[in-house]
Amino acid sequence: MQIQTKKIVPCIDIKDGKVVKGIKFKDTRAVGDPVELAALYNSHGADELVFYDITASIENRGVFADLLRRVASVVTIPLTVAGGVHTAADFARLLEIGAAKVSINSGAIKNPRLLAEAAKEFGSERVVFAMDVKRVGERFMVFARGGANGGESSGIEAVEWAKRGEALGAGELVINSIDADGVKNGFDIPMLKAIGEAVKIPLVASGGAGKMEHFLEVFTEVPAVQSGLAASVFHYGEVRIPELKEYLAANGIPMWL
Repeated sequence: MQIQTKKIVPCIDIKDGKVVKGIKFKDTRAVGDPVELAALYNSHGADELVFYDITASIENRGVFADLLRRVASVVTIPLTVAGGVHTAADFARLLEIGAAKVSINSGAIKNPRLLAEAAKEFGSERVVFAMDVKRVGERFMVFARGGANGGESSGIEAVEWAKRGEALGAGELVINSIDADGVKNGFDIPMLKAIGEAVKIPLVASGGAGKMEHFLEVFTEVPAVQSGLAASVFHYGEVRIPELKEYLAANGIPMWL
């Protein structure tokens, strides 16, 4: 069996043209310039970068195109773009601007067939299926509209939604834990295991990273997780990507160094 090489993926959440970060999708504050941070992560050996316009869906608009172009111009690593994707035309526009992959979240909740349309037209490898997930009692539930200020429950159970997204043609699945977001106590291992055991496409774990050991834990405990995504620990310099990748490699995790 071929060993899957793991990836480290910083995420720049964009609001009003600035990189922001909050806790549990609330109380965001500005932490830096998107272009400067993108260039920094590119030079530090990040495997991919996520550009997430966190208010695009709430404000019912497309991603800020000019800012995306500037970010794309300073990176050589694959760029995934998220926010405000509701049609195949939105998808095509982002690919034209500079995205290597496009992430669909709220757009898929409104129109699940969008995943199939995008996979057919652009290829599954470009279609990233994202979901914001929160515990409701004993269940993992999908929340809509970017999860902002706690978001609004879609009434959809996360494991079944993941299986449907895979069946429709998504090539990758991003699991954003609302409960763990910004808390820095580690990724939500039980949630990731439950979803990872239900699908065959690679998972991107998002929410909860606070130290290098958390990345080692998620890669070790959840084989389905191919990428560890984080924001604040990288933005604030609490974890540096070169040292993280060396640490993981030294602990037996296959990495691109």
